[in-house]
Amino acid sequence: MAVELTTENFQEFVKNNNVVLVDFWAEWCAPCLMITPVIEELEREMDGVKFVKLNVDENPEIASMFGIMSIPTLMIFRRGEVVDMVVGVVAKDTLKERIERQM
Repeated sequence: MAVELTTENFQEFVKNNNVVLVDFWAEWCAPCLMITPVIEELEREMDGVKFVKLNVDENPEIASMFGIMSIPTLMIFRRGEVVDMVVGVVAKDTLKERIERQM
């Protein structure tokens, strides 16, 4: 996941890409570190989806805008609109199925 979203590029990025999975995370969050390899695997397997991260400590206004209370929170956007959300660590197959529903 090379793209790290910030307050400055968040809105434009999610609007300009068809399906985007945003991983709301923080460096100190152990469950966030657990889900990262799952997301990286899916990124290699799934074409047509952008996988990006947003550090909630560095971008609290975006986290607040979406009411993020727990991390990791994974939000799936389609053309700029939130279409699904997963809170916590989930199995790879479960996450893949939720993403595929939005494609």
